[in-house]
Amino acid sequence: MSTLTISCEAAAGAGYKAAPLPETGEEMDDRRIDAADLEALRALDTPSVCNAVEIAAPERRAWGFTTRTLHCVRPTLAPMVGFARTATIRAKRPPRAAPEAVRDKRFGYLDYLAAGPGPTVSVVQDLDDGEAGFGSFWGEVNSNVHKALGCLGAVTNGSARDLDMLADGFQVLAGVVAPSHGFVHLADYGCAVSVAGMLVESGDLIHADRHGAVVVPADRAAAVVEAAALIARREAVIVGAARAGGGAEAIKRAMIEAAKVA
Repeated sequence: MSTLTISCEAAAGAGYKAAPLPETGEEMDDRRIDAADLEALRALDTPSVCNAVEIAAPERRAWGFTTRTLHCVRPTLAPMVGFARTATIRAKRPPRAAPEAVRDKRFGYLDYLAAGPGPTVSVVQDLDDGEAGFGSFWGEVNSNVHKALGCLGAVTNGSARDLDMLADGFQVLAGVVAPSHGFVHLADYGCAVSVAGMLVESGDLIHADRHGAVVVPADRAAAVVEAAALIARREAVIVGAARAGGGAEAIKRAMIEAAKVA
């Protein structure tokens, strides 16, 4: 099975265990990180965070980030950093459940969005294999609903629409831009999902901007911030030499010196 189409049920079977759904904010306190670290992460772009994760968590070098192109609806917005609220959707065919059951699932999802620490980032996997994005979950209404419940934006392999009417400041990274919502409905929520090659569990710490998204190991957030600063200092030496026009030998010397920077 492709990891790009892994469902909540299949994700659990493959060993990707979803975090339990929180009933109160206190039940997710262990996922909180220092506010200063959150702010520092927001000051970084996502590629810089990916680089820093490689140092702070070397075992994470080859996974935990998007590997497919996503359309960033608002590329000028600052990066968003928040705890994942996960869901899966379908849009190609009507839901099989009765209308009351569909409504109850949607209401349960809203409670899930509002629970636990914030801010949050919605990570939604479209399960319409081969036609992800057939119907849009993201538009004027859902962006405003999610923003009201503490969500900064969304990362999805599905589609977005109403681009000029999204909630103020709400970011969307989507696999498709499309005009219709089709039969879009929730399949599940609070489970492991895979979006554009990035595996995410409910409650994971997400960093995203116009380049894509990455899961930041929350227990090493401070180390990620420190590593990003170290990388910036080292890269400044190399970039400075390149811009100075000293040629290959000067750049080689700068690379050697950069490695010594602490």
